Amino acid sequence: MSTRKTLKELVEARRGVIVPGAFNALSAKLVEDLGFEAIYVTGAGVTNMWFGMPDQGFMGLAEIADHTARIRDAVGVPLIVDADTGFGNALNVYHTVRVLERAGADCIQLEDQVAPKRCGHFAGKDVISTEEAVGKIKAAADARRDPDLLIMARTDAAAIYGFDAAVERAQRFAEAGADILFVEAVRTAEEIRALPQRLERPQLMNMVIGGRTPIFNATELAELGYGVVLYANAALQGAVMGMQKALTVLRDDKELKESSGLVTPFADRQRLVGKPEWDALEKIYS
Repeated sequence: MSTRKTLKELVEARRGVIVPGAFNALSAKLVEDLGFEAIYVTGAGVTNMWFGMPDQGFMGLAEIADHTARIRDAVGVPLIVDADTGFGNALNVYHTVRVLERAGADCIQLEDQVAPKRCGHFAGKDVISTEEAVGKIKAAADARRDPDLLIMARTDAAAIYGFDAAVERAQRFAEAGADILFVEAVRTAEEIRALPQRLERPQLMNMVIGGRTPIFNATELAELGYGVVLYANAALQGAVMGMQKALTVLRDDKELKESSGLVTPFADRQRLVGKPEWDALEKIYS
């Protein structure tokens, strides 16, 4: 079965599959190695880790396409790719979908913020008109060559116009061809519980660690009917903390040993990047 068909089945099962974010090929390999069933190629993560900048629209199509292609080569599980606002108008969205489909995306997420967009849990967001956003979702649905490629429509309207307006906008996105709906930055447990009752299409719930949405256990979200539980930057935040701890010991103690428990063992690092497989290939061709 293709990764696109696999993802479609995962989402439609509505069992709250946990999807961690990856910001490069190695983080994606870690996610797969730990048994997760799908990966989210995170725009915030790419922006933070690649540029060292905040999630405020600095990433472009070329960067996310390049990361998608590298991650696609590295792992065999489905990829949900964060395409921000589609990098322009409806025609840009059409082009974006073609590029990311070719790069190996199994689902492409598009949002309705004005450009430049910003993290959904930052202040100062704004959204484009419903009509313009619907046109962009229609363009995305029309652009896909493979009918199994999924389109995820995200709305940030709750922060500007309120929860009911966001639900209405999400419904319009479903009518325009979105396969998965994503209402970003809801603020109450009641809103989290209400969304699956208000919208028929499969939905993603974004669990931003330290963000504005209350953290729910994925088991409860599955019981509510969510298809995907996103932890877009758990790996990023964990990696940063790990680097801070290891480098602090190195700075203060002037040495850092494998036995410290602060670093991945050398052998496991080589396993994760496939060195044994490359060694085997070297023997074949030398």
